[in-house]
Amino acid sequence: MTEKLPSVVIVGRPNVGKSTIFNRLTASRRSIVTNEPGITRDRIYGTATWQERKFEVVDTGGIVPDDKAAIPREILRQAQVAIEAASQLLLVVDVRAGLTPLDSELARLLRRTGKPLAIAANKVDTQMQESLAAPFYGLSNDVFPVSAEHGYGFDTMLEAITARLAAAGPEQEETPAAEKPEKQVNVAI
Repeated sequence: MTEKLPSVVIVGRPNVGKSTIFNRLTASRRSIVTNEPGITRDRIYGTATWQERKFEVVDTGGIVPDDKAAIPREILRQAQVAIEAASQLLLVVDVRAGLTPLDSELARLLRRTGKPLAIAANKVDTQMQESLAAPFYGLSNDVFPVSAEHGYGFDTMLEAITARLAAAGPEQEETPAAEKPEKQVNVAI
């Protein structure tokens, strides 16, 4: 029985800062960052550590669910593979662009998975800009105003994500059915 790292999957529409967040979390430059949409097409994997808690981070390409072109359709398929294996979903949005219909649609699709969903409200460079994240609370209660470029707000976001991953416990592969604990549902009002 081998222990598998919990997986945080970064998703969102094109050009919201997913790869920049991936690079900051993994302290690397593995994901290419440009202003041109569609650069990230395949899943990119890395490892992050926050307060001695390791987890896997997966960068996905920009998702446009209803686009029928071959490349966006393949990006969506690649993202779906990562989402299925995720312990935590991190929807990245651009606060400067505001809440878009595509952000709302992606949040709805991600909530349907039943996996924990947090929102990284990206491009908040100062505390004065945090109010720009307010519209995104309609998508999730876990909204974190952050700046992928400058690192603003990452401490708070990582604290919440790793606490949720720790509460879920370590994932394990090849656990016999008799050893699997019963699923517990937590409700907060």
